[in-house]
Amino acid sequence: MPKYPGPALRWLVVAGTLLARLACAAADPAAAQVDRFHGALLECMKAGATLSIEERYSKLAPVIGRTFDLPVMTGFAVGPAWAGFSPAQQQASIAAFTRLTVASYAHNFRDFSGEQFDTDADVAVRGRDRIVQTHLLRPHDAPVNLIYRMRESEGSWKVIDVYYGAISQLTTRRSDFAAPIAAGGAPGLIAHLNELSADLMK
Repeated sequence: MPKYPGPALRWLVVAGTLLARLACAAADPAAAQVDRFHGALLECMKAGATLSIEERYSKLAPVIGRTFDLPVMTGFAVGPAWAGFSPAQQQASIAAFTRLTVASYAHNFRDFSGEQFDTDADVAVRGRDRIVQTHLLRPHDAPVNLIYRMRESEGSWKVIDVYYGAISQLTTRRSDFAAPIAAGGAPGLIAHLNELSADLMK
């Protein structure tokens, strides 16, 4: 009868495969940027209840600032109305969108149950952008596909959109932002973003 590897050996094979794929992906600067971000998320997740949400926010804020092109993402999420915002309103909108982005990650990545991130070695090129495909592996649930659209900015690759499965985060945000912009313009949007952030930080 053939002998099958035991659980420990199977885990070593899986871990070795993941490490090899991560090494290949890390050779691409866009993928390496995503891997560093995922490392920061895992660090906060593993800390679990030892960190308050405010502490997770403080840890993730600088990493997200380095990883995401938040001014570009804000403009994309606002849509055509962005051109009508004053410079001061644009800056206030970027600050509010940044708070919401960090608060969302601090709220959603707060505990650890053996999760791992797997980055595909093949990074696709789409014009001036790169597409980094990753998977959040969960021991007791189906993997979550996370796709990062990256664009080079000032010598660094930064995220300009995240796809959860096939759903664009910015498309979802634009739909969500339409009503407050229509009702109150830039001030209405900023108030809406701050309210969302406050709810996540509770």
